[in-house]
This record gives sequence, C-alpha cells and structure tokens, in this order.
Amino acid sequence: MIDLHCHSTFSDGTYSPEEIINLAYKNKLISIALTDHDTINGIIYTKNIASKLNIEVINGIEFSSDFNGTEIHLLGYFIDINSKCLLYELKNLEETRKTRNEEIIKKLEHINLNISLEYVKSLAVSNIITKAHFAKAIVNKGYAKTIKDAFSLYLGKNKPAYVKRDLIPHKKAIDLIIKSGGIAVLAHPFLYGFSERELENNIKSLKENGLKGLECYYPSNTLYQTKFLLSLCNKYNLKSTGGSDFHGNNRPNVYLGNIFLGEKLDYKILKDLKTIL
Repeated sequence: MIDLHCHSTFSDGTYSPEEIINLAYKNKLISIALTDHDTINGIIYTKNIASKLNIEVINGIEFSSDFNGTEIHLLGYFIDINSKCLLYELKNLEETRKTRNEEIIKKLEHINLNISLEYVKSLAVSNIITKAHFAKAIVNKGYAKTIKDAFSLYLGKNKPAYVKRDLIPHKKAIDLIIKSGGIAVLAHPFLYGFSERELENNIKSLKENGLKGLECYYPSNTLYQTKFLLSLCNKYNLKSTGGSDFHGNNRPNVYLGNIFLGEKLDYKILKDLKTIL
C-alpha cells in the first residue's frame, strides 16, 4: 500500500520525516512520497530511515501556483533534488515567503497580537515558514484555541492578518517539475471550486502545458468525484494518483495511508505512474 501525498515539519506538517516513516511502517505502507510545500529539504532525512525499514520514498514536492487567478496545487514526483533550476527557484520562493512573513507580523502587531517573527521561526524545523507556523504561534500565545480558529479569526482570506502570497505561474511550475526530471500531477482537483465543466477544460489546458496526472483518490472525495476524475484520466490519457495529504496534528482527521473512503491505495497506481518516466 502507498501514500503519494504527505507533509513533514519541513513545511506545514507536525511530524518529522523520521516520524512519518515510522508511522508508514506501522501502517504497513511500502511506498510514500514526501511532498512538502515548496521545499525538498526533508527528503534526505526521510530516505535515511526509510532504507532501514524497506520503505520506498519518492522524491516529491507540492507547488502552490496561479492558474488564471485561482490558486492550484501541483505535485511533482520523481524530481531530481540536485537540479540546479529547481534549487534556484526554491530559493526565490523562500525569499518571497520571508517578505510575506514580515507583512503578516506587521498586521498581527496592528491588531495587538504580541507575536514576534523570531518566535514563529522557533516553531519551524527548516527555513520554510508557513501560515501553519503562525497559527501555532497564535494558539500558543492564547489568542486562539485551535489552529482552525487561528485561521478563521486572523489568517484566513479577508481576515485581519491575511496576506496574499506571490504564486508561481502554473506553466512555470509544470516546466520546473519537467526540467528537474519529474512528473506533474494536479493535486485534489475538487478543492478549487470549479464546476465539472470548468475542471475538465482546465485539465485539458494543464495537459497542454505538460500535466501528466490527476490526484483521483483523496480523503474528501466522494465516490462520484473519484469516478469522474478517473473518467478524465481515461479520456485525456492521464495517470491517476492518490494521497492522504497528511499534515499530522494540523489536520487531525487525516491519517497517513488512509486515502479514499477508508481504503488504502494499491502499489499498482505507483507502478503505472512509473511507466512514463
């Protein structure tokens, strides 16, 4: 069984790479893809322990990108983590995050929330600071009871500390994945608010730009939605993938390896994906 979508403490998850592998072993998974947001820094740590437990780790990443004004997420699988073009772009994304983080701190100060950027940084393992780290800081300081409350009160869209981030254009994100030897897949296609007709048209457009697959199996999908996505894969010659989108305690009702309607995902999905490498 496999899970092709999970996040560690190197982005906005609460489990370290080592803890994710130990959990994967406990849950009897034989392969996972670590797909942290805009960073590959956790992959090497994941592989170090995975090799001892005979678990296959797929090099992965999740890019937040702009698609005609809508934020979509693109998963990259089998990427070369030493790719110069990839490392260069990730460094640029890190710098834009720093600017955004400073703006969030200013907004928090404006509404009298006493939280320093240094404190938020202390909650992160790597240099990647996400809104999840700000949310945790807000909870720790007593300004909200839960991570969800921190977003609904302060950090969510149209809330007092919301700052829109600069997104990488979708064409650039796909091209970057391809140039680094990877396969581009659209993550959780039903989470963007598109109608079925819009979603199909957008997938056609993304395929023209180099998209190779759809994340058809996802915890929040209905059976109908998954069947619809599988039909699009068949219609447009795309590969189907699946993942839990595990974030640890930041998404307490999502479990590593529990992908779709309580079921785990068969390795044949990954085997089929590998045929286009």
